[in-house]
Amino acid sequence: MHACPPLRRHSALLTLLVAAGALAGTGAAEVMAQSASPTSPPEGGWYNIGGDFAHTRSAPLDQIHAGNFGDLEVAWLWRGDNFGPSVDNILRSTPIYAEGKLFTVAGSRRQVAAIDPATGETLWTWRMRHTKRWEDSMRKSYGRGVSYDVVNGRGRIYVVDPGFFLVALDAETGRPIEDFGEDGIVDLMVDLGYPFDGDEGIPPEIGYITNSAPPMVVDGVVIVGNSGEQGYYQTRRQEVAGHILAYDGRTGEHLWKFHVIPRPGEYGNDTWEDGSWEYSGNVGSWAPMAADPALGLVYITTKGATNDYYGGHRPGDELFGNSVIALDYRTGERRWHYQLVRHDVWNYDNPHAPQLVDITVEGERVPALVQVTKQGWAYVFNRETGEPVWPFDYREVPQSDVPGERLSAVQPFVTRPAAFEHQGITEDDLIDYTPELRAEALEIVSNYRLGPLFNPPSRRDAPDGTVASIHCPGANGGANIPGGASVDPESGILYVASFRGCSAPQLLPGTEVDPDATMDFVTIGPGGVRGPQGLPLLKPPYGTITAIDLNTGDHLWQIPNGDTPANVRNHAALQGVDLPVTGKTAHATVLVTSTLLMYGEGRGGEPLFHAVDKQTGETLASVSLPATTNTAPMTFMHEGVQYIVAAVGGAGVPGSLVALRVF
Repeated sequence: MHACPPLRRHSALLTLLVAAGALAGTGAAEVMAQSASPTSPPEGGWYNIGGDFAHTRSAPLDQIHAGNFGDLEVAWLWRGDNFGPSVDNILRSTPIYAEGKLFTVAGSRRQVAAIDPATGETLWTWRMRHTKRWEDSMRKSYGRGVSYDVVNGRGRIYVVDPGFFLVALDAETGRPIEDFGEDGIVDLMVDLGYPFDGDEGIPPEIGYITNSAPPMVVDGVVIVGNSGEQGYYQTRRQEVAGHILAYDGRTGEHLWKFHVIPRPGEYGNDTWEDGSWEYSGNVGSWAPMAADPALGLVYITTKGATNDYYGGHRPGDELFGNSVIALDYRTGERRWHYQLVRHDVWNYDNPHAPQLVDITVEGERVPALVQVTKQGWAYVFNRETGEPVWPFDYREVPQSDVPGERLSAVQPFVTRPAAFEHQGITEDDLIDYTPELRAEALEIVSNYRLGPLFNPPSRRDAPDGTVASIHCPGANGGANIPGGASVDPESGILYVASFRGCSAPQLLPGTEVDPDATMDFVTIGPGGVRGPQGLPLLKPPYGTITAIDLNTGDHLWQIPNGDTPANVRNHAALQGVDLPVTGKTAHATVLVTSTLLMYGEGRGGEPLFHAVDKQTGETLASVSLPATTNTAPMTFMHEGVQYIVAAVGGAGVPGSLVALRVF
């Protein structure tokens, strides 16, 4: 199988595939000499999905403040419903602001658009040609944005198509850069190292690869992550490994590849026992990345191996799964790593980018990296050395009784900061608004195994008569894709949005789900448990925002994400009950500026945008939006005016961008 002629690459580049580990090209120094990546956006800019290389999701702007936040009005609404064969009601892209324009993607085609920041007018659009690879992508509507760089004095926009093509566009015109790859396009499958067809992609019996997050572009190097097949639907042992790829941002030449599943002779290969490295896959980096140009490092987070909830076919701790990895972005050489979860069977991948901030701990200045996770922890490292700022404890965790499964005996536990989300589940955690509701909740969970954090998945026909194990937080819990965190570089305070979501996957014999399955046990989804009468199973709060001082590791405050949901407040079984403010069953979407913490309530919340006092957590003002926020908002200054732009959608509003300003 081969790449089709319109997208082929020079055969000389294929020789890079034979070396082991991080494959370094020879042109990295030359790349940096011909590129002018800004080390941080100029004041008022927003060059990356996270605002800056550090992915702080912050901006040093103060035109919008507590005194005028309530005066915010909609400046324009840019609708994303004409960029694919069907209407997408969810827009997951955080736009960037550069060269006086906004740049985003929209629709299942992941169409790139340039937008006038003052009016919302579309200036240009571009989309990739149709391929079977696009048709088969499981992440067509998951595009999270674009990247920007300056090459030879002219701006470029970089995007990865759902079919796994890297594209470079002229920021002014939207036209592909002719001398980048083949007419502006690099076929990433060439350098991944698996057989493939240029139009149809990798054969399904070998595996699958796509992308959702934009690449990281730093010092002229374009680093590309990826997303694999949805792990809770996989039935085959064999899968594509999500190796990290890097390219020359000027020419598209392949520079290096980092093996997320190490090959023989590479560090970490011995953590894949019984030769499981040969057929195991996933472990990709589908979250956005962060970078420190002063250190020459790019920071990558990874997910677990095939599949999400059973690992009997992949014994061992499985590096570099569920890890934070610091790579030299010039060469791809690993500087340090830390594995947050060993032998993952909980879908505890890292969906959020690392965030970089300088803090002062016991009088010493520390260049820090903080990684927020589904588990409800903020892991804090020295980003130069990889040393934890506060120690982790390795504690024994429950073991599995599923045939063939062999879990790690211990997992690392964060000792500081304290968890920002409730961990584990016991009967004491169940809803107790009324005795009747509590009795119903107890009856529901009698069919499940309850337990602490790292409660292992179990069989649907377990010997004790239960149908599954509940683990909390679960696939949609903790800090996750839509909300995540912002960090204030001035104060070192982290503001993290979280959701009390649990999972209860049922393990089934593989051939019961797929006659051709090659795994002993599989699942058909992450599983969830409905509470009594449609109410949440657990006590509140449901969604929260927590402020954590990273200089001390102390929690400063925690507030609910908005008010109590209407379906709880107005429930017939709760009439006359004095309810607390529970927060929405949703991930808040947060943004921090010099003056305020701001957030939308997220899908499942109300179409509101709130201003919060950064020091106290007090809600200062709220304004209405056309629909609920879908992902993290951003802010910028354009022609002397500060704007806030958020992706919104749902309730009859297609996935759109809304811009707010004070008139």
